[in-house]
Amino acid sequence: MHQRFLDPQILAGIANLELTARTVVDGFIAGLHRSPDFGFSQEFAEYRQYVPGDDLRYVDWNVYARSGRLYLKRYHGETNTRLTVLLDRSNSMEFASQGIRKIDYARYLAASMAYLAHHQRDAVGLITFDDDIRDFIPPSSRQGQWMKVLHAIDRAEPGHRTDFAKPFLQFQEVLRSRGIVLVVSDFYADPETVARTVAPLRHRGNDVILFHVLDPMEVAPVFNEPKILIDLETGQEMEVSPEYAVGPYRRKIDSHLAAMKSEAEAAGLTYLLAETNKPLDRALREYLSIRQGRL
Repeated sequence: MHQRFLDPQILAGIANLELTARTVVDGFIAGLHRSPDFGFSQEFAEYRQYVPGDDLRYVDWNVYARSGRLYLKRYHGETNTRLTVLLDRSNSMEFASQGIRKIDYARYLAASMAYLAHHQRDAVGLITFDDDIRDFIPPSSRQGQWMKVLHAIDRAEPGHRTDFAKPFLQFQEVLRSRGIVLVVSDFYADPETVARTVAPLRHRGNDVILFHVLDPMEVAPVFNEPKILIDLETGQEMEVSPEYAVGPYRRKIDSHLAAMKSEAEAAGLTYLLAETNKPLDRALREYLSIRQGRL
């Protein structure tokens, strides 16, 4: 796969978010077509894997002859997956150590997911939030929906502190139909609180994926002299020594990440750490694998 299409440093040089999303998804799909993993190598909008009980009249026997696997042609009138992206635009998402803010990476991710859903003819919607809902676009597959979602992602700039409780209570009111829910956030909150707040979405029959967006310096800070660190949400300052960074801080962040993963999985949520220096393909693959399971 051409990793350069998914490299956030290269994507940062593309001024237009629409072009960024198209570059990511088109490069990703081109890579899947060359992949030996046949399950991901078809035009996703056209095929789905056979499951017992399906009508054999719709099997594509040409595909079967080439691969030995049964796939059904899908038709454009079928009901597709419903995707809702929940994008955190709180102040802490402003942080960047290497030129790419967490909010920028989160926007690349959200825009690429929305475009991939659009490409699949899925309904796509968006909620942006900090301590309240700032944008809400109900899921739809109508013409023009992708651009409406894209424009809302584009204007999602860090604003206030994070408060998961209030927005997620509202999410439960507006997300009435089942589908896939992607929560893109740096999750600066107690892991148990996050899982407890998000879990009701899972209980309503949604597949929920938590994309934990962090800067690599937040995960494994390295510096040679004391630094003054500023909390972007509270404005509080703290002097941090190199010894603290590699010792107590590292133990705390490792513990936080482990707790996020275990609490999420215990609640039936899919958890992925997405560092801002890493390609976006893992996130796209996770969405597709869950989507295929819903077809």
